[in-house]
Amino acid sequence: MTTNKKQRLSIGLDSSTQSLSAIIIDIDTAEKCFEHSIDYRAEERTNGFGVGEDYILPPKSVGEAEQPPLMYLASLDAMFSDIRSAGIAIENIVAVNTSGQQHGHVYLNQNTDIIFSNLSRAESTTLELQTLLAGVFSYNTAPIWMTSNTVSQTNHVREAVGGKTKTIDLSGSDVPLRFTGGVIRRVAEQNPDNYAATKLIQLISSFIPAVLTGNSSVPIDTGNACGMSLMNYRDRVWDNELLAATADGIPGEVEGLQAKLPELTPPDSVVGNISLYFSEKYGFDRECKIIAGSGDNPQAKVPVAGDLLSLGTSFVNMVSTDGNTLDPEGYANAMYDGIGRPFMFGCRTNGAMVWDAVRANYGYEKEQYTPAEEALSSVSPGEFMTFWQPKTESFPVSGAFDLIRADNSKTPNLAQDYTGVIETSLAAVYVYSQVFTQKTDNPLYITGGATDSPQIMRRVAGIWNRPVVAVEKGGAALGAAVAGAHAYCKSVDENFDIETFSSSVQKRGEIIPPNSIDTEAYHGNGNYLHKFREIYEKIIQDNPV
Repeated sequence: MTTNKKQRLSIGLDSSTQSLSAIIIDIDTAEKCFEHSIDYRAEERTNGFGVGEDYILPPKSVGEAEQPPLMYLASLDAMFSDIRSAGIAIENIVAVNTSGQQHGHVYLNQNTDIIFSNLSRAESTTLELQTLLAGVFSYNTAPIWMTSNTVSQTNHVREAVGGKTKTIDLSGSDVPLRFTGGVIRRVAEQNPDNYAATKLIQLISSFIPAVLTGNSSVPIDTGNACGMSLMNYRDRVWDNELLAATADGIPGEVEGLQAKLPELTPPDSVVGNISLYFSEKYGFDRECKIIAGSGDNPQAKVPVAGDLLSLGTSFVNMVSTDGNTLDPEGYANAMYDGIGRPFMFGCRTNGAMVWDAVRANYGYEKEQYTPAEEALSSVSPGEFMTFWQPKTESFPVSGAFDLIRADNSKTPNLAQDYTGVIETSLAAVYVYSQVFTQKTDNPLYITGGATDSPQIMRRVAGIWNRPVVAVEKGGAALGAAVAGAHAYCKSVDENFDIETFSSSVQKRGEIIPPNSIDTEAYHGNGNYLHKFREIYEKIIQDNPV
């Protein structure tokens, strides 16, 4: 007699700037069972919170970027309702794992424990989360990653710690404006009463698990804590020097800040079981495990153990490291992924959007790729250099500038400009990542629309001088679901081959080896990359931020 084995599902939730997304994966078959996204502005259940077209509340000052945390709560109820309506066997979900937009955080008041206790009462299921938890915030909005009004605060932290080199050595990053610590300092300076009334500060990625478990004090994971400028990167503990520098002169000083921070835990830790609210209202099994979760970038990295280059509107380079290698210039940030593996994260703002702009200059629509691909095919790698930064750049830090052709050509064409801007933008990522990239013959994994272009993939292989492999689009929700499956199996002492599992849920393409003629053009006698750096550094010197 045979018995049917109960299905075991892992759900990844990604609470991003614009939406809440969910992906559900069968742990035993590595099959996706469900994929859904709720756009905060388009969805009637979440569009009443006052965010504008940029998905933030109208800023009170330049550089402020905040969202209403009640919107996150409304999206949770909406998502679980939709999952149930889709016919998913919610009782078979054994793990819920979260991705949250990095650096975003909420401030919880002194009544937090009492208010959260409502999630353990059956009668509370008649209410929505946004009503049940409405009174929990000491500061009513959630500052997010788009925040840029913290120049004085981040400068203070850097100087108080002992300068850029010391700050990078301690935290793995050079106190970027958007990182949580500097924003906390600004909130405390501008709103001292709200800050003083705060019992707990939770990242968005830990706030969701707090709600799911009904425990406001769930720990913050060590992966997303890398984006706070408060944690010692190598030791994975709150750092006394960073805390003291951040809290200097604000209410409660360092002791007050430390008391507001939850404990730290690895991102694949189980932080509790799901609360009564969700089991009674939506049908979750009470034994469903809630995972600590992490930020969107750490979770997106999970399905790829090696180096991952995302060629989207902006370029994101995630380079696996030994946990000790940092970027001394501070252009890239040291992180841990959603299962605790170290990597460096570098983001180049002027990415494929510039490629689109070049095609537009020649009259082609955004999706018209065939003429551009034909133009690339007509040009050998390493022939042209076209520089263009419509936006201020962070990798490396430099100001915006208009299109510049290295040969000062007066009669350019699509082939010259398109090839030139593709190769210089890729070269910028390669050159400024070398300090933390290990030489290896292992493949470089590529994701994004550019993977459909054989000519672009050829050039990436030549510039990096290593094989490249296209990876199916994944995202943070997928990474969270994969990490959740890993965490669940770990918690029940069950073997789990995350590499095999990941390659099943996120398909890989064929290996594309570098062409020796191309690598010679970029690295050999053609010396393209050396010439690129000389010209580019002169340009950015003339165009400071």
